[in-house]
Amino acid sequence: MDKYNAVIFDLDGTLLDTLEDITDAVNHAMQNAGYSVHSVAEVRSFVGNGIKKLIERSLPQGADTPGFDSIFNEFKQFYTANCHIKTHPYPGIMELLERLHSDGYKLAITSNKNQAAVTELNNIYFAKYISVAIGENRHMPKKPAPDSVLSALGQLGGCPVDRALYVGDSDVDIKTAKNACIKCISVSWGFKDRQVLEKLNPGVIIDTPTELYNYL
Repeated sequence: MDKYNAVIFDLDGTLLDTLEDITDAVNHAMQNAGYSVHSVAEVRSFVGNGIKKLIERSLPQGADTPGFDSIFNEFKQFYTANCHIKTHPYPGIMELLERLHSDGYKLAITSNKNQAAVTELNNIYFAKYISVAIGENRHMPKKPAPDSVLSALGQLGGCPVDRALYVGDSDVDIKTAKNACIKCISVSWGFKDRQVLEKLNPGVIIDTPTELYNYL
């Protein structure tokens, strides 16, 4: 623990495999509004820039779709109520968090998912280890703006950026870390394949949670 004392995690595609529940919520909103549903692979390509952008990408006319706000709200309500039906931590994540917590690392989550769902999922899976879980809300810009990461570090006792790591699975996470001037670790088990991540020049890519612990 000489170099780092805090780890900030992305949620979807990093700690939790949430894709099937997200897909079900998207398709619920699509069907409810009379639009075609999407495959898991399609929804996987839509995620990463916040839930409003997810719904924009899911609709044929995007944000210009008549009744967009109602469709978006239907998605949020359904997803928040059903966000843990098929969701599960990736293999090795719970063991990693247990080890980090036991070693005294400060841990947090920052996500572009709506705050209600982030709070719900953190309470279900990670409350023993993670006390700071920040989701999308009107008080700060969504990632890749650095605000949520810097806020998390402040809530962790003012940890300086050079003593923290940011862990995520996408281009948005790489940009977020860069904007926050924090070291980024990219994971290959999430929503973006290793080949995609390598093209983004992320610096460090890991294939298992154990590799993160060893890096620290």
